[in-house]
Amino acid sequence: MTAAPAVRTIASVADAARARAAVDRVATDGGVPAVDRVRFRTALTARLRRCLGRGGAWELRIQVRPATAEQDGRVDVSLRPAGPRPPGPAGDEADDEPSLTCPLPHRPAEGGLGAGLPLSEALLRADEDTAAVLRLLDEREHLLRLHREELHQTNQGVLALHADLEAAARAQRALLDAERAARAEAERARRLLTFLGDASAAVTASLSHTAILRCLSALLVPEYAEHVDVWLFDEEHEEKAEDEEGGGERSRAAPAPPGPGPEHPAAAVTAARTGRPQYAAPHPGNLPGVDDLPPAARSPRRPLLALPLAARRLLGVLTLTAPGPRFDADTTVMLVELARRVGIALDNARRYEQYRDTAETLQRAQLTDLPTVPGLLLAARYLPATRGLNIGGDWYDAFRQPDGSLLAVIGDVTGHGLHAAVVMGRLRTALRAYAVADDATPGRVLTQLHRMLRHLQPGLYATALIARIRPGEREVVWASAGHPPAVVRDDAGTVRVLDAKPGVMLGVPVPCAYPDHVAGLPPGSSLVLYTDGLVERRARGIDPGIERLGRALAALSTPELEQDPDAAADALLKTLLYDSERDDDVCLLLCHAEAGPEPRGEAARSAGRAEPAAGGAARGSVEVIRREGGRRESL
Repeated sequence: MTAAPAVRTIASVADAARARAAVDRVATDGGVPAVDRVRFRTALTARLRRCLGRGGAWELRIQVRPATAEQDGRVDVSLRPAGPRPPGPAGDEADDEPSLTCPLPHRPAEGGLGAGLPLSEALLRADEDTAAVLRLLDEREHLLRLHREELHQTNQGVLALHADLEAAARAQRALLDAERAARAEAERARRLLTFLGDASAAVTASLSHTAILRCLSALLVPEYAEHVDVWLFDEEHEEKAEDEEGGGERSRAAPAPPGPGPEHPAAAVTAARTGRPQYAAPHPGNLPGVDDLPPAARSPRRPLLALPLAARRLLGVLTLTAPGPRFDADTTVMLVELARRVGIALDNARRYEQYRDTAETLQRAQLTDLPTVPGLLLAARYLPATRGLNIGGDWYDAFRQPDGSLLAVIGDVTGHGLHAAVVMGRLRTALRAYAVADDATPGRVLTQLHRMLRHLQPGLYATALIARIRPGEREVVWASAGHPPAVVRDDAGTVRVLDAKPGVMLGVPVPCAYPDHVAGLPPGSSLVLYTDGLVERRARGIDPGIERLGRALAALSTPELEQDPDAAADALLKTLLYDSERDDDVCLLLCHAEAGPEPRGEAARSAGRAEPAAGGAARGSVEVIRREGGRRESL
C-alpha cells in the first residue's frame, strides 16, 4: 500500500535546506548508495534554486512508493507552485518538469518523511556523502591511472612489436633480395656455363680453321663482343718459336711478334709476347687473371680484351671489342676458358691438316704413272676425302706383265690415315711381285695376296679387283676380292656391270682361291674400275650409285672417250660427286680399247661370247650381266 505523500512548503532558503535534508534522509534510510544520493540531491538542489529564484511559495511533494511485483521501490519528488504561478523568465518551465525519481533498495522507516534533520547535521551528512564521492573519485582516478599505465605499456609493447615486425620485414626483404640476387647470379653462371659448353662443342665439331673461326664469330657477336678479330701465327713463326726453345718443352709464349700497327692493337701484341690475357680500357678492369693496359688507339672508348689462343704452344690471339662499357668478371673468366678451348680446337685442326697432308702425300707418292700400251687409252683419278681422316686406303695401279699384257688394279684397304697408306704400299709392291710370275692370272695374284695378308697382317683387310687386258684381244680377264664390280661400256653405248659373285675380302681368316672371269672387251669398249667412295652413299647404299655410274658412262660417246679419256674421267667424277661431301677416298681407272680393224682370229673367239643381240639394248642403256642365272637386266 502506497503511503500518502509528504508535502513541504518552500518559501525560503531555510525551507529548501530542510526539505532537501528530509529527502536525503529518506534516500539514506532507503539504502540508496552515496553516489546516487549525491546525484539525486544535486538535481533536487538545482530545482529548488530555480524555484527560489522565481520567488513565491512552492510545494515539495515527496512520494515513497514501495516495491511491488511489477517494479522496484522508489521515491518521487516534484515541485509545484503553492499559489498562482509567479512570473518567470520567458521559456522557463521549471514547474512543468517531471518528477525526480530515485530507486530505493529497501523501504525507509516510517515517519521519516515528516521528521527532518537539523541543518548542521544535514550539512555534515552532505559532507560525508561528498567525502564518499571523493573517495570514489580517488579510486576511479587510481584505476584510471593504472589503466593509463597499462595502456601506455600496451602501447609501448605494440610499438616494440611494430618495430620488431618492421625489423623482421626488413630482414625478410633483405633475405629475399639476397636470394633473388643469388638466383640471378646462379642463373647467370648457369647461362655462361651452358654457353661455354655449347660453344666448345661447336668449335670442336670441325677440323677446319675457317669453320672454327666463322663459328666463333657467330657465337660471340653481338652478345659477348661487338667485334671479333683473330690473329693466327703462320707456320714460319711457330717453327721459329720451336727453334728458339731449343727442342725442349715448348713454352706457351711465342717469340716477340712485330710491334703494334694498323693490323693488330697493342693489347694483342702484348698478349702474343707474354701469353697472358690483356685488357685495354680507359679505366682498369681489375679482371681475374687479366693484365690492364691503357686504352687502344683505334678504340679509345670501347675496351679491348686480347686473349691468347694456346694449346701446346701459342697459336694466335683473339681480340674482342666490348659490346658495352666494359667486360664483367664472370664473362671474362668464361671468355678466357673459351679461348683456351678454341686454341686446342685450332691446334687439333692444324695437326689434322698436317697428318692429312702427310697421308695424302704418301698416298699420291705411291700411285704410279700410267703406262703406254698400244691400242689402249688409260686415265686415272685419285681424290682424297674432304672430311675427317678418311684418306690413305684407296689405290689404283696399271703396269705391263712380262708377256706384254696390261694389269689394271683397283683396291681399298680398311682403315684410314698413315697406317692404311703404308699397308696399301705393301700390297701394291707384293701385287707387282706376284704379277711377274709365270701364269700369273688375276685370280692367282689375289689368292697369293690373300695368303700374304692373312699371315703378315692379321686383322687387316682389303678389297681389290684385278683386270688383265692383252693388246689385240677382245676380252678382259678379271678377278675380285670383295670389291665393287667393274663396269664395261661397248661401242654401241650399252653398259654392263660385271656382277659375278666376288670372293671374300683379302685378309679374312678363311682360305680362298679366287676364280678368274672373262668378259668381252671389243674395240671401242671401255672398262671402268673404281672404289666405293665413288658410288656409295650412306643414305642410299651402293647399288643406286652403280646404276648412276652406268648411266653416266652410257651418256659418253666413243669419240669422246678416244679423243680425251682424261676429260671423260673428269665427266664421270663430276656426275657422280656433285652432290657428295666426299666422306671417303675416290679412285677411278678408265681403260678404253681403241676402235680399229679386228685382229685376225678374234672374230671367231668373240662369236661365242655373250654380246648384245641384234635389236637388244638401245644405245645409252645399262645392262647388268648376272652370270649365275644367265639372265640380262636393263637398268
